[in-house]
Amino acid sequence: MKKTEFSFIGDIAKTFGSLPHHGFEPIGDDCTVLPVGDDTLVMSTDMLIEDVHFLRGASSAEEVGYKSLMVNISDVAAMGATPTATLLSLSLPESAQGEWVEGFMRGFYEGCKEYGIALVGGDTTASRDKIAINVVAIGRVPKSCIKRRSAAKVGDIICVTGNLGVSSKGLVDIMFGDLNTPAAKAHRRGQARIAEGKFLGSQEAVHAMMDISDGIASDIKHIMEQSAVGAEIELREIPTDYDIRFATTGGEDYELLLTVAHDKFEEVAAALLNATGTSLTAIGRITEGYTLLWLENGEPSELDLKGFTHF
Repeated sequence: MKKTEFSFIGDIAKTFGSLPHHGFEPIGDDCTVLPVGDDTLVMSTDMLIEDVHFLRGASSAEEVGYKSLMVNISDVAAMGATPTATLLSLSLPESAQGEWVEGFMRGFYEGCKEYGIALVGGDTTASRDKIAINVVAIGRVPKSCIKRRSAAKVGDIICVTGNLGVSSKGLVDIMFGDLNTPAAKAHRRGQARIAEGKFLGSQEAVHAMMDISDGIASDIKHIMEQSAVGAEIELREIPTDYDIRFATTGGEDYELLLTVAHDKFEEVAAALLNATGTSLTAIGRITEGYTLLWLENGEPSELDLKGFTHF
């Protein structure tokens, strides 16, 4: 029987859980965590594969380079950390070993320069016909500011930064040949919420946090599982300019999904807007039990919403 992505990762965590961790925390968050003095190092890795995560004919090499960095440092932001360094590995077919990879590196450099991030190592190899990109992102955060998926509490407000569904709608536009819509441009050049993640990490009232990479229909379940809680989400409260399915089941928004103490939400939202200019919208609450309930105007929804899965 074919495994789901979640069950495959769960099997890996179980198999390797008995081995020494040497100070690293177990699998389960956006980044692995290593305490270092009064600070914490966080590290994450992600892959982008041609024709799965990007289309060479629809995105410039510079856009792919920039996006490759953003999707990785988004995981660092989700921990409340500041990205400091990356490692980059590329597997390139002959058709990408000249002008294309030069453009890719310009885009990757642009992102690193924008956020003051060092490129400290990596690897290159040849491939037969498709491009494969792997990035390791490293960040630092004070121990008191780190945010985990496992910290949600019953009664917390579930909230999100920004607007959802833009990247998913952009992918559909691209697939239909509409390469220049605002959504298509946003899909090709996503932006990580670095300042927002750092600010929210400093807020004691923020409990659990992660980035939205696979759609909230999938990502909220990570918080539920790690925190042993349930969730209710009101569909009409989700901030989006598109069909609700784009906002709930589409991937690569790279906004932040978090839970906040119910009596502190307004205060945190106002402070985030003042500090970064980014909105924070309440979309539901954390409940007892382990059930995810979608609501429409307070009543259970008949929509069957499932987020993106990689398998």
